[in-house]
Amino acid sequence: MAHTALTPAQAHARLHELTVIDVRTPGEYASGHLPDAHNIPLDHLDAALPALKTAADRGDLLVVCASGARSAEACRRLAEAGITAATLTGGTTSWTQRGHDIHRPAGTRTPWPMERQVRLAAGSLVLTGLIAGRLRPGARWLSAGVAGGLVFSALTDTCGMARLLAKLPHNRPRARDLDATITALSG
Repeated sequence: MAHTALTPAQAHARLHELTVIDVRTPGEYASGHLPDAHNIPLDHLDAALPALKTAADRGDLLVVCASGARSAEACRRLAEAGITAATLTGGTTSWTQRGHDIHRPAGTRTPWPMERQVRLAAGSLVLTGLIAGRLRPGARWLSAGVAGGLVFSALTDTCGMARLLAKLPHNRPRARDLDATITALSG
């Protein structure tokens, strides 16, 4: 089942009638999200399915991420569970490029977006492999492995490194935050 997509302009015009679900990590969500968006990271989507079904029964769902890739995956998984949802074309990146407002929690330190975390990790691993390769030539395989992973990531539009980084503590939702979000969607 194909999911629908809304452009930033379409979503902005209908924002008052949509329930927005942001599937980015809590750190990315804290860096700025659509007004009134609920944060349910993609890897916690299954736990929230009953609440999302209830919310979808009340009105249309809009699923959002940074670029649209994770939200498309979330919409596919929701469709498999019988829940209709739309994705935001181009994600929050496209939303902000068009000048639409985003909300940031007051008093929070803005964590790095996942894409920036991936660049730091990949660059650090490649550099480590090259430097260590001067002493032990076999260490250069680390750099080759990261390069191969980046090529695979580009070809498949997936990112294994982002999946790993999403498991770090600063990228994980606090249980009480996720529970509060699920309760809000259920009510």
